[in-house]
Amino acid sequence: MLRLTAKFALALAALLPLAGQAQEIPSIRLAYAKCAQCAPLSLAPAYASNVKLEAIGFSTGSDSLTALVSKNVDVAQVTYQHYAIALDKGFDVVAISGHISGGSQMLVGNSLPIKENDWAGLKKVIADYKAAGKPFRVAASRGNAQDIHMRGAFLKQGIDINKDVQFVNIPNPSDHVQALRRGEVELICSVEPFATQIRQAGAAKFFAFPYDQASGKLTSLILTRSDVIANNPKGVEEAVRAIVKVNDAMAASKPLLVETIQKVSGLEQAVAAGAVDNLYPEYMMYRRPALAIGAMMRDLKYINNDVSAGIDKNMDFRFLEAVTGKPKAALGY
Repeated sequence: MLRLTAKFALALAALLPLAGQAQEIPSIRLAYAKCAQCAPLSLAPAYASNVKLEAIGFSTGSDSLTALVSKNVDVAQVTYQHYAIALDKGFDVVAISGHISGGSQMLVGNSLPIKENDWAGLKKVIADYKAAGKPFRVAASRGNAQDIHMRGAFLKQGIDINKDVQFVNIPNPSDHVQALRRGEVELICSVEPFATQIRQAGAAKFFAFPYDQASGKLTSLILTRSDVIANNPKGVEEAVRAIVKVNDAMAASKPLLVETIQKVSGLEQAVAAGAVDNLYPEYMMYRRPALAIGAMMRDLKYINNDVSAGIDKNMDFRFLEAVTGKPKAALGY
C-alpha cells in the first residue's frame, strides 16, 4: 500500500509542472471595430498559438480605444489618427503593429452637379451654398480615419473646414446611408464596406478617394499599453504573430477577405466584394507618416499639442521584429 501511495505521489509530482505550464499560457483580449478593415481581426483567435486570444467587436475604433485606455482590453485595433488623439490626451498607448489601410470614400448627393475628382466643381457648389445662405453639410464618424482623411483633403484643396462647410457627426457608419437618403448631408466620407453599400444602393455617387493628404491611405494601427507589455510581453508577441498571420491570409485570398467582411458586417456579398478593392492589408508600422499625421491633425486643430515626440517614443517595433524576423528598418521605422 505504501509503495502504491509513493508511486501515486511521484506521478502527481511529475504532472504538477505540466499543470503549471498550462496555467502560464498568456491571455490577451483584443478589441476591433466592425468595419471592413477591422473584420479580419475576428479571425485572430483561430490563427493564434501559445496565447488565449479573445477578439471583441466594437462599433467604432473610438470605442476600441476607450476599452483599451480603461483597461477593459489589452490590445486594440484603432487608427493612426486615434493614436495621435490618445497621445494628445496623455493616455498610455504603445503602437505594436499595423494591420490594414485604405477603406475611405468621399460620396456626394446624387442631385449635386459634381463629377468624380472635380474639386473645382465641389468648391463652386460650396460657394453657391454660401452665397445662398445655406450650409454645405459634410459628415463622417468623428475621430475615425475617414473623418481625418476628409479634413486633410479639404485642407490640401484650400477648403476652410471652419468657414466653408458645416461638419455633422454620425457616430455609427452604418447610419451614413440613411443620412444621405434623407438629405441630411451633401457630402460624406464613409468607411468600407458601408461606402460601397451607399454606392450600390444608389444613395449617393462617388466623388473621390481622400488619400491626397498627410495620412495617405494609412488607416489601421494596433495599440497596447505599457503595463501590458511589462506584465505580459509573451502574450503581446503572440497577439502580434496572430495579426501578422491574419494579414498574410487576407493578402493571399480576396475570397476569404470578402467572406469575413460579410460575416462580421452582415452586409450582402456584393457589398463586401466591392469593398475589398479599396483595402490594403499590411502589418508594417510607418513612423514618418505617423509623424506627418500628427502634424496635420494639429494644423487641423483636431489635437492641441505637438505629439511628435510621443509618436516616435511609443512605436515599439520589438514584437514585429520577433514575429517577422525583419529589422525595424524594413518594417516602417
